[in-house]
Amino acid sequence: MMPWPYPDHNPFHRDDQPLDGDLRLAALVAQRLSIDWTTRRQQISVSVQNRVVILTGMVADQETRRAAAELAWDVPGVFDVCNAMRLFPRGRGRR
Repeated sequence: MMPWPYPDHNPFHRDDQPLDGDLRLAALVAQRLSIDWTTRRQQISVSVQNRVVILTGMVADQETRRAAAELAWDVPGVFDVCNAMRLFPRGRGRR
C-alpha cells in the first residue's frame, strides 16, 4: 500500500463524512470491477486513502487497465485514481 504524503492533513475531508468512507469507496470500486466483463477475471487489488483509489495488480492488456481506471473514476466520492496496474508478460493473462 502506498502511503499518502500527509495522512493527518486532508483539506478535502469534511467532518460530516463517516471515518470509514475510504472503506466504503474501496468496496464500491471492487464491486464495479467484479461486475464488469472487462475486469472481473483480472488480478486487481483496490485500496483507498483519503478518497484516492489505488489500483494494483496484473491485467491482460492496456484496454483492461484503462477500463479499470474508468470504472473507479465513475464511483461517486472518488477524488483521484492512481493506476499502478501492470500488464502480464506477452502471451500470458488471456485464456
